[in-house]
Amino acid sequence: MSEPGSSQRELLSIDRPPPLGGRLVLDRLQIGYRTWGRLNPTGSNAVLVCPALTGNADVDQWWSGLLGPGKALDPQREFIIAADVLGGCGQTSGPTLDGQGERFPSVTVRAMVDAQRLLLDHLGVKTLRLVIGGSLGGMQALEWAVGHPERVEAAAVIAAPAQQTAWARAFNHIQRRALELDDSLDLARMVAMISYRHWDNLNPRFDPADPADPTGNWLDFHGRSLTERFDRHAYLRLAEAMDTHDVGLGRGDVTQALRATEVPTLLVGITTDLLYPPAELETIASEMRDAELAVLEAPQGHDAFLIEQEAINRLVAGFRCRRRLPYRLSVCG
Repeated sequence: MSEPGSSQRELLSIDRPPPLGGRLVLDRLQIGYRTWGRLNPTGSNAVLVCPALTGNADVDQWWSGLLGPGKALDPQREFIIAADVLGGCGQTSGPTLDGQGERFPSVTVRAMVDAQRLLLDHLGVKTLRLVIGGSLGGMQALEWAVGHPERVEAAAVIAAPAQQTAWARAFNHIQRRALELDDSLDLARMVAMISYRHWDNLNPRFDPADPADPTGNWLDFHGRSLTERFDRHAYLRLAEAMDTHDVGLGRGDVTQALRATEVPTLLVGITTDLLYPPAELETIASEMRDAELAVLEAPQGHDAFLIEQEAINRLVAGFRCRRRLPYRLSVCG
């Protein structure tokens, strides 16, 4: 395994994998992943980090505030794992990698979790000390806790619902229409950025009287940036996965599924999150048997889970320290 704190990209290829999410049948599944630290002999010191919509396995690039010695995700003590998301445009099977484009089949959050389970089996991971993610990654983390409690000792779900909301689905619908009518990933991303931020973050930054239109320039920048690094078909597949997310599907309903879950779970809501307000997380916490609700005071909106990394690190580390799961982090004292 890799040295603590270092990681190389690796690939796992599986011919004729079992159906993913119960429905997705692939002739071949490829998973691009990274690890930090070493797995212990019992396969019981692993942590799985689940990426968000445009995230990937490079946790050290987009969540460096949580990864490192003395932090909530400490590779000197644990085996940290992250994989490019199924259906995305990384090195895991998806529309780009498989060359199928729009012909690549629909993906669900459960299928993403099933692909991750196959990766854990390959790596020799028996149980996860923690599964963690924000937004789409939080949906995956919650699906792990609800669907596979025998392999999860704790979960951290940040800015994510138990079932996709009508409000969030409406934003995704507009983005899909932008892609279908104008083939415009940059326009779709601009719509998303409005849902990811809050006026308390944008109003102080941009003067509406400025003839240079800084607000429009900011949106244009983010639209172009995503277009340069992401695939439109992958974006559609992942948005579709978010829209079909429902931990209650096949388990009675959302309430029954959550009430049956005994995995200790941290739920983090963000005060200014327009996409998944704290009330969404509060409802989940009230239904679960062993859940803690934390509310992050932040002006940035939904994106605060990526921006306020020191605060997120404190919340996750604090949760793990209080629960003493299952060892004491160096930050616990």
